[in-house]
Amino acid sequence: MSQTAIGIKQQKYDAGAARADMKLEVALIPVSDVDRAKEFYTRLGWRLDRDIVMGNDFRLVQFTPPGSGCSVTFGKGITAAAPGGLRNTLIVSDIEAAHKELVARGINASEVFHGSPFSPARRISGPDPERQSYLSYVTFEDPDGNMWLVQEVTLRLPGRIDPATTTFASANDLASAMRRAAAAYGKHEKRNGEHDANWLDWYAAYMAAEQAGTELPM
Repeated sequence: MSQTAIGIKQQKYDAGAARADMKLEVALIPVSDVDRAKEFYTRLGWRLDRDIVMGNDFRLVQFTPPGSGCSVTFGKGITAAAPGGLRNTLIVSDIEAAHKELVARGINASEVFHGSPFSPARRISGPDPERQSYLSYVTFEDPDGNMWLVQEVTLRLPGRIDPATTTFASANDLASAMRRAAAAYGKHEKRNGEHDANWLDWYAAYMAAEQAGTELPM
C-alpha cells in the first residue's frame, strides 16, 4: 500500500472515529540496584511519589521530574529490560540554568553543547550560537548508565501544544518566557519607532504563540 493510500485511509478513520486521549504518564527505567537508583533520583530533586514493596519479588518506586506530566518508575519485578538501556529526553527552557542546577546537585553532567545530540564526536562546546530552540543540550547518566538528554526548547514546533491553551509548569519557565518576550518586544519597538501602549497584550500574544509554535507577532 502506498503512503498516499495509507494517508487517505487514516483521514477517513479520523473523520469517522472518536478519538481517545492517550497521555504518556509513566516511563519504565531498568535498574540493577533499586536503593542506589532511588538515592540518585532523589538527589536530582525529582518528587518521590511512591515506594511500594510486595513480598520479596516486587518493588515499585516512582518519581516525577519538576513540572513534568510524565513520571518514571523502576524497581524489582517490573521489567525484563537490561539496566542501562534507557535513552530519554528532558525538556528545559534554559539549558545553562539546568546545567548549573545539575552540577550543584552533584550530578556528573556533560558540558552544555550543540551539534549532534547522539554522536559525541559531533558535539560542539557551548549552546547553539543563535540559541535556536531544540538545538542546545546537556547529557547525564544514572548509576546504571541510563542516559538522559536535556534539551532546551523555547519556540515549539507547531502541533505539539493546543494554541488555545497556554500553561507554564513553573515560575522559572514563566520568567524565562517573559524574558524572551521582553527581548522580542525590544526589537518590535525599534522596528516601529514607538512604544506600544498595549505592550502587555503583545507580551501575552508572543508567549502563547511561542509555546504553541504558531506565527510570532512582529
